[in-house]
Amino acid sequence: MKSISVTIEDQGAPSVMKVSEVDIWAPKEGEVLIRQSAIGVNYMDIYQRSGYYPMDLPSGIGLEACGIIESIGAGVDFLNEGDRVVYSGGPPGSYANLRNVMASRVVSIPEGVENEQAAAIFLKGTTVEYLLERAFQIEAGQTVLFHAAAGGVGLIAGQWGKAIGARMIGVAGGPEKCALAKEHGYSEVIDRKSENVLARVKELTGGAGVPVVYDSVGKDTFEQSIECLSPRGYFISFGTTSGSVPPIDAAMLQHKGSLYFTRPTLANYCAARVDLESSAARLFEMIASGAVKTKIGQRYALSDVVQAHLDLEAGKTSGSTILLP
Repeated sequence: MKSISVTIEDQGAPSVMKVSEVDIWAPKEGEVLIRQSAIGVNYMDIYQRSGYYPMDLPSGIGLEACGIIESIGAGVDFLNEGDRVVYSGGPPGSYANLRNVMASRVVSIPEGVENEQAAAIFLKGTTVEYLLERAFQIEAGQTVLFHAAAGGVGLIAGQWGKAIGARMIGVAGGPEKCALAKEHGYSEVIDRKSENVLARVKELTGGAGVPVVYDSVGKDTFEQSIECLSPRGYFISFGTTSGSVPPIDAAMLQHKGSLYFTRPTLANYCAARVDLESSAARLFEMIASGAVKTKIGQRYALSDVVQAHLDLEAGKTSGSTILLP
């Protein structure tokens, strides 16, 4: 059997990705074979493709997709052929039309959630779940600062936080992205291109700062994020689109108000099957209630994967991006 897959033999620019036919075999023990209908694109894919995260080569690329189970390997008793499913995590390789996946990373898609919606939201939505409900459990009435508010994770976070009752302050670049974030749960959105983020945060909080900052930007916003925090605030760094944050000086955290710093990952928070299922159930609950809606900003054919990465890396995208095999 053949699969149309994207592979890389070297890490580097988007052009290292090649679309080709590869052999695919019957699923091994603990695996399921999925015919994929939509593939989620995440900034993690860029980290892996570019070399920011080392990888064993040659390799597939991509971490999430949805589709229909075509066959099941030995030992899998909680999924069935014909099930509509979504997955994230595990070895890279979701950029394909047909793929064997460890069943432990696969969950069924409930009625009312469309395939494209599932592929676009699953990894990002479970990321928001652990960020807002476990890495730091936000509460009604709290003020939250969220960078990259118009991105795929940011748009979900704005809606999720609003549903909890938090006051969500977003940071985005340019009027269009700020308007988009405002439509997705943020009570205020700061335009980083034309406004002083720290000054606006102090203005919006009466000089107090915020109890938590979620920052996926990294190097360019690190100092700003620290300064926006109130005493005993939490700095949650979950991405580095502008490069790594500098080494953290423990004394700096002390002098800035006994701050907390964490660099969490979805891989740790959903490593156990029970945690993955719980996170997925909470995400699907938020979707079913209407509290969280998916914004698919871009759709690309699998053959246009290079352009998809170019656009994402250049900041030309908004909301979620999917590939269609």
